[in-house]
Amino acid sequence: MIRPVIAELPGSKIREVANAGLGRSDVLAFWFGESDEVTPAFVREAAAASLETGETFYSHNLGLPELREAIARYASGLHAPLGAERIAVTSSGVNALMLAMQALAGAGDEVVAVVPVWPNLTAQPQILGARVTRVPLKVEQGAWKLDLEALLAAVTPATRVLLVNAPNNPTGWTLERAEQQALLEHCRRTGTWIIADEVYERLYYREGARCAPSFLDIATPEDRLVVVHSFSKSFLMTGWRLGWMVAPAALIEAMGKLIEFNTSCAPVFVQRGALAALARADEFVPGLVARMKACRDTLLPALAALPGVSVAVPDGGMYAFFRVQGQDDSLACAKRLVAEVGLGLAPGAAFGAEAEGWLRWCFASRDPARLTDGVGRLARALRL
Repeated sequence: MIRPVIAELPGSKIREVANAGLGRSDVLAFWFGESDEVTPAFVREAAAASLETGETFYSHNLGLPELREAIARYASGLHAPLGAERIAVTSSGVNALMLAMQALAGAGDEVVAVVPVWPNLTAQPQILGARVTRVPLKVEQGAWKLDLEALLAAVTPATRVLLVNAPNNPTGWTLERAEQQALLEHCRRTGTWIIADEVYERLYYREGARCAPSFLDIATPEDRLVVVHSFSKSFLMTGWRLGWMVAPAALIEAMGKLIEFNTSCAPVFVQRGALAALARADEFVPGLVARMKACRDTLLPALAALPGVSVAVPDGGMYAFFRVQGQDDSLACAKRLVAEVGLGLAPGAAFGAEAEGWLRWCFASRDPARLTDGVGRLARALRL
């Protein structure tokens, strides 16, 4: 009754594990990609004020003009200057990714993706009938690395879109500037669009860096590049469902029509909250990043100290990605951890076959003691 590609879409293995823990108050849940901190009060208050004044009507397809201007200023403060004409506000980061894919890829087109990666990214082109070629990251000397030559070889003039998520979910791998430059120059030669999911760019832990390397630092306004962002991670707004994209002005103009046929627009009161978030970004985001880094630096050494556990220290993102010797079925392992010790993790298999045997632990927590407790539970489950 429905298209075969939809019928064949796999269910979320993360949700499958989470469902196994429903109704249990004793579970320490680290399976979803969000902090357990609530959205800042000043963001909530701005949205509430908008509702109180009755801003419950449609807005512009591309977002409130003042929000597009604010995003342009925010992005220009981190990267090369850009104008609001290159910004589209979307109903979540994942909506921005789907809109970009709808605009650029269709049935029979080839999309090359760096994996493992959040499964929504590779499912989107498949839903549209495109073919996805997967180029896996590799673990070398305890760190996730890109096989740049393999990726360059995979991207040919027949490749419509190159899809890259960095900092990466689930591994924390981050593109180096030289790798970005090589990919951009190669895609210019092949005529390939780059869709760069950079929603974790501010959650970056190298000393002295305000954000991870971005394609926006090196691209021209006319390059075939779409960079996707979200208010979810850096502003603790996962449930608000608001994102944005940066693209060539001509594509943004067309994107307004595509947004009309998808969601029409993002809610005004949510956009008012986003304006408040951007207005205080310089005072809020660095503190959040510092707390995230403290969580990372609490969890990673504790995991690495467990016998049989291998983990790579991530430069960015909010995840520890690790494997346990002898636990090759990540879904079964994750379900067992919930059942036996009340520890909720995401199975690596959720992110593709390349991540089978691994587990993802979201370390974004108000209280690092929860992480220590979780490591103790993992040790008990492994009988360590």
